[in-house]
Amino acid sequence: MYGLGAALLAAVMSITTFGLTRENLLKQREDTAVAQSIRNANTLAEQLDPTLDTKAIEQLIGSLPTPEGAQPLLQYRNAWYAKSSLKFGQDDVPPALQAEAAVDQPARMRTSVEGNPVLVVEVPISSLGASYFEGASLLDLQRTLEGLAISLVGASALTTLAGCLIGFWASRRVFTPLQDVGRAAHAIAGGRLDTRLPVGEDPDLDLISVPFNEMAQTLEDRIDRDARFASEVSHELRSPLMTLAASAEVLENTRDEMPDRARTALDLMSADIDRFQQLVEDLLEISRFDVGAIKLHLEDVLIAEMVIQAVNVVGGSGVPVRYDEAVNDVIVRVDKRRFARVIANLLDNAEKYADGATGVTVTKHDDTVRIAVEDEGTGVAEHEREIIFDRFSRGSESGNRSTDSGVGLGLALVDEHIRLHGGRVWVEDRLDGHLGARFVVELPIVETTAETASTPTVELAT
Repeated sequence: MYGLGAALLAAVMSITTFGLTRENLLKQREDTAVAQSIRNANTLAEQLDPTLDTKAIEQLIGSLPTPEGAQPLLQYRNAWYAKSSLKFGQDDVPPALQAEAAVDQPARMRTSVEGNPVLVVEVPISSLGASYFEGASLLDLQRTLEGLAISLVGASALTTLAGCLIGFWASRRVFTPLQDVGRAAHAIAGGRLDTRLPVGEDPDLDLISVPFNEMAQTLEDRIDRDARFASEVSHELRSPLMTLAASAEVLENTRDEMPDRARTALDLMSADIDRFQQLVEDLLEISRFDVGAIKLHLEDVLIAEMVIQAVNVVGGSGVPVRYDEAVNDVIVRVDKRRFARVIANLLDNAEKYADGATGVTVTKHDDTVRIAVEDEGTGVAEHEREIIFDRFSRGSESGNRSTDSGVGLGLALVDEHIRLHGGRVWVEDRLDGHLGARFVVELPIVETTAETASTPTVELAT
């Protein structure tokens, strides 16, 4: 933008300068030529004599003082007399200017003679019924203007370049702080709540930095309070929940002695206690993410075996796990307990919304490995494929989702766990064209040697 502005300004200035200079030089040259032509015409009016022959008239014309490159020409007694008719003669005088001979005023006109610009001046000599013409070459003036044009073009180019450099420097000076603000805002949005802008380096920028830092601090304090509140509430709920669970277990031991209505009530209570316990555990896990208390215990594992073990541990032995030979030796670095939780949550999600998963596939893609959990449910609408990974988001209430008793933390935990492992998770349609959803987890592959490939283990606690 600065370069374009500099280019436009330079072009306007150059065109204006060239135009004014050209008009001034031409006017000065024309005024000088007209004045000289009038003096020469007055000289001829005084010295011409009807008794002079052609040779004498030509000698008289040749004696006239003319500027360098100028050629005199006389129309007298229906004849044309020139200093050198080969250089400038009757044919070189524009017909329009010849017609001006009847007017008792000097006239001038620019024309071209042998490809060169010439100013032709006509001065009538009324006392003799003659007209004096003088052709003044404008070639030197043309060359001067061409040199001026080249100089102006060069100056415009340099001005444009200077404008670009100054604009680049100015924009960096102005926009670099704004870019810092943008990066800081992006970092805060990504969870780095301790991000702050430098203060004191520039008083003008402090007008932005100080309020921004105050806003970030307020946001961090608010989120910390909310996280602590959720964590404390979850911890406080664990004790009564353990008491309730123990009481329910005692009642289960005397189940055979209960009437049918009591058994039904016990089943409902046990299901709600289990659900409540899972909710509290999920809330505690989420609060750990918020306060940055999550510590991963990373180990190198064979991904294919890890997935098989994770599926079996959560009771998904009926769900087939498919992978090809390219995945046999693929090693990833994961926290086994949290990765098993990811698989469990995805299988549980399929169980709630699609009557269970139909298969788990493990595939290698360049330097990543993808674990996909497929189902045959109604699928996930396009506009919900991102928001279902938000906390407490359960998607639409159509189909099987209307009977779901979850609170919408399972997929949020999957997303948090996978991001901590440097991967990502998303949902898409099934690749075979059948109706259903395909939840994909992508993790980076660990670069290992043949010696380290035999060390990974996949033992999981049940």
